[in-house]
Amino acid sequence: MKQRSVLVVLFDGVQSLDVSGPVEVFAGASRFPGVSYVLRTASLDGAPVRCSSGLGLVPDGTLADAAPPDLLLVPGGSGTRTPDPALVDWLRVHAPSARRLVSVCTGALLLAAAGQLDGHRVTTHWSVCERLARDHPAVRVDPDPIFVRDGRLATSAGVTAGIDLALALVEEDHGREVALSVARHLVVFLRRPGNQAQFSAQLTAQTAVREPLRDVQHWVTEHPDADLSVEALAARARLSPRHFARAFQAETGLTPGRYVERVRLEQARRLLEDTTGDVAGISRASGYGTPEAMRRAFVRALGTAPAEYRRRFRAPSL
Repeated sequence: MKQRSVLVVLFDGVQSLDVSGPVEVFAGASRFPGVSYVLRTASLDGAPVRCSSGLGLVPDGTLADAAPPDLLLVPGGSGTRTPDPALVDWLRVHAPSARRLVSVCTGALLLAAAGQLDGHRVTTHWSVCERLARDHPAVRVDPDPIFVRDGRLATSAGVTAGIDLALALVEEDHGREVALSVARHLVVFLRRPGNQAQFSAQLTAQTAVREPLRDVQHWVTEHPDADLSVEALAARARLSPRHFARAFQAETGLTPGRYVERVRLEQARRLLEDTTGDVAGISRASGYGTPEAMRRAFVRALGTAPAEYRRRFRAPSL
């Protein structure tokens, strides 16, 4: 049996779920024959840390005494906003020796401060993506996915996305069945692919201030198979197409076309996950018209075809 060591970095202000979520995944996987993750937590001085929620965590030891791990996991939390310089220095020296380097949520800020993200494509919690890109221009920040793999580096979005990333790592190490079994045990209904968006279409966009635009948003969500051209939506809002397009983007943060794309993709994903309808019917119900148009949209946005998406993420009872 090959043992894989996992070292989780602790510090004051750490987000407890960033720690416990991945740890539970690795611990759950270790219950299977032939699977062994040796889990260890450590802080700079080995002293207990206070989580951002006020919960206390007692580490197994000090970072100075920790052996180079197979997987070094850096969680996020309020303590990443003004990090301890000694922790950043430790990461700068020791992170390169880990075979896999992982951050959860705003843990990416710590790795970026330690120079470990330069030249890499990464993600982090939506609320700090702009800050990460601004403060570290050598880092390619992608604000949309729930996690991103780039060689030995893996970064994830907020909190529960760390569970999705940990499940993906378990699948890489021990196969799909082990990862799915752990997901079921943790009552994670669907193990999400990394390139799923952090938010649904409605949450990604801001809610428009003006009622006609807000009504259009709701109507698009309820009628993804309708004519959703700018001209048709502008007529519904009783505005000229040019005025509508400008106002919609100003108030929602998305162009009308981009909003429609996200709504249709979300509708198609939901039907593939929750129904047994054929792909042709789902493509029409989601506004794509043809299976080929839906396939192109899925490959562009999710990196996978609809049939493969359904195979991986359909509800087990269907």
